[in-house]
Formats: sequence, structure tokens, C-alpha cells
Amino acid sequence: MTDPVVVAGGGPVGLAAAAELAERGVEVVVFERGATAGAAVAEWGHVRLFSAWPELVAPAARRLLTPSGWAPPPDDVYPTGAEWVRDYLEPLAAALGDRVRTGAEVVGAARRDGESLTVHVRHADGREERVRARGLIDATGTWTRPNPLGGDGLPALGERAAAAAGRIGYRIPVASPGGHVVVAGNGHSALTALVSLTSRNSDTSVTWLLRRGGIGDTFGGGAADELPARGRLGDRARAAVEAGGVRVLTGFRTAEVHTDADGRLTLVAADGRSVGAVDHVLALTGLRPDLSWLSELRLELDPVVQAPVRLAPLIDPAVHSCGTVPPHGVRELAHPEPGVYLAGMKSYGRAPTFLALTGYEQVRSIAAAFAGDHAAAERVELTLPETGVCGGSGGSGCCEPELIQLTARVP
Repeated sequence: MTDPVVVAGGGPVGLAAAAELAERGVEVVVFERGATAGAAVAEWGHVRLFSAWPELVAPAARRLLTPSGWAPPPDDVYPTGAEWVRDYLEPLAAALGDRVRTGAEVVGAARRDGESLTVHVRHADGREERVRARGLIDATGTWTRPNPLGGDGLPALGERAAAAAGRIGYRIPVASPGGHVVVAGNGHSALTALVSLTSRNSDTSVTWLLRRGGIGDTFGGGAADELPARGRLGDRARAAVEAGGVRVLTGFRTAEVHTDADGRLTLVAADGRSVGAVDHVLALTGLRPDLSWLSELRLELDPVVQAPVRLAPLIDPAVHSCGTVPPHGVRELAHPEPGVYLAGMKSYGRAPTFLALTGYEQVRSIAAAFAGDHAAAERVELTLPETGVCGGSGGSGCCEPELIQLTARVP
């Protein structure tokens, strides 16, 4: 039996990679840290996606699922994360069978003196395993590494203690915290929070902190956005701000977080400005990759974007939107370490402009290379919805929310 290609991460892109490899007859095993496939997606299951079903199902996955009787959901439906898992990711994992192993986290990988790649796996029961691998596709995403509130990329003074006390959160909540809520960030997650908090919670006051000097293009392309749900979100957020339901502070780079005797917060910016009497902070300032377990491999990553060096200039959020990313595949994703690729959101590092379609095309190209079909690997065709801007440092554009309603109050 030949060594398999190991896929780290059993989310949308990891499972798509497995479907592509299996279709080409390449041995593959997927290790997913969670108890089920798509575990990270399930954590934001209450959030509705910008993309409709046709943009969320990988071509190879569709070909694998169709013979089993699986029927794709209606094309005009925008699923929630929970629906994406239930109606697509779980059936896909079942179709892949024992190629997908849950409760198993890839914690390291190394190669010594021309030997085979060795992947280290830790199982949920504490058992450890070393797997000889032909190659490695890291599709673990960035969900586990939210950026801090601190304006310099590091936690602000006092931030960790306030987060431990439950006063600072880094995800879109299921229910409104109530009281005075500060939303920090200019990506789509932040816009969703603004709309939700102002539309259904009369007892909530909202302050919006932006690090940039002005609102600028934060609201996106509106009616010109080829992802209509994303355009509507921007329009709704603009309306909420223009109606006076949101206090906006621009150029606010949080340096310190002070907690008073009642547990309420005061945020202090680097320039001395402050926001006080804060009950809860939603720090929706983007995500970053966990590169620690890749430290023994020879990678070439851009020091700023933390993406492969040949990909980084193509996805730089200062230049590109979701729809202006040029076609790319195995050539741009390769590293000095042979047979090792970062794919999906992980490949974009800190850039927020990723769409599911991008990841599916990436792993199609990578799988073709593993199968020795170099012509197919180089033949990358990628057409993405144009928006003019993607703006901000939210998470993946494929799975940024359209709108959720925060109705319950959490004590």
C-alpha cells in the first residue's frame, strides 16, 4: 500500500481535496480535530452564508455524492453554517467513508534527510500516531485564531483578563449581550453584528470602532455586488449608521482595556481617546493562521500576509477583492518542501478575501499534481463574483454572514 496524501482539516476545502484525490485514485486520509466533519463550521452554524448552494458544493464532491441519491439543495437558497454541515459536509464525509477520521488532530509534520514525510496525529482519547505520508494538504483554516482587539496586532493591555471574564468575545454571538456593546472591526462579521444589534435590540446601545481613518468603502458594493446577500448586508449596515443607531469612532486603535469594580470596561486608544461604560466587546477583527505545527517544514510565507510568497501579492487585501483575485493553483501554492500545500482559508493567511470556490479550485489543481496530471494542474480556471471591494479583516468571504437576528438577551 502506498503512503497516502494526508489532509489536515475536515471542513469544506479539506473534504473537497479528499473527493478530488479519491476520484483520481490517489490514497488519501483526512484528519479532523472535531468530533464530526465540518466541526468549525458548526461553531458558527447560526450564521447565514453570502453564497448560495451552487457556490458551496465542490464539483468532485457533487460527482461523488450524486450516485448515492444525494440531491443538491435549491440553487436560490443561502444556507446557514448548520445547514451547510447537515445537508452537504456530513453526507460528503459519509461518502468518503473511512478516509475521514474525526477526533484526530494533526499536531506536527517533518521530513529528515530525504525520508518520507511524517505527520504526527493526536487522537481525542490521548493516543498519538505517526503517519508516513506522500504529501500534506493543510486545510485547517483560521477559525481557531481570531485576531486580538489590540490595535497593533497584539492583545491590548488588560484584554486577556477582560476576555477571560467574558466581557470580550471574538465571534458573532447567538444572542445579544445587551447594554452598551462595542463592535470592533470593518469586515462583514462586524457589519452583521451592527445590523443585528440595531434591528432587534432596543435596549442595546452600539459603538463601532474602526482602526482605519474613515468608513470609506467598508459598506461594500451594494447593488453592484455579484453576491447579492453581501451587497444587502452593506446597505443595511449603512442604513443603521445613517439612522443614528450606531456611534462611530474612526482611527481608534485600542491600546488598553480597563475593568472597573462592576466589571464594565473602558477602552483606551493609542491616541488617548477612550470609550467607557462598556458592557461587552465584539472584537471581530479577523483571523490568522496557526503555523506553529508546520515549523519543521520548509515553507515560504509572506511575512505580512502569511500566505505563500507567490500567492501573497495576488490576494493582498489592499489591492484585491474577492472577485479580482487572479487564477491560481498548485504553482502559486507550492513550497520548497515537496508535496506540502496550504489550501483554503489557511492559504490566504491574514487576507480576508477568500471564497469557497477558490478553495475548491485550489484542491482540484493540487490533486491533479499528485496524480501526475500536470497539464490539468496548470490549467486553472477561476471566475469569482465581483464586488469592487471586500474590505476589512473578517473571515472567509464564502462563509461570512448575511444577517442573523440576535433576539435573546444573555445575562
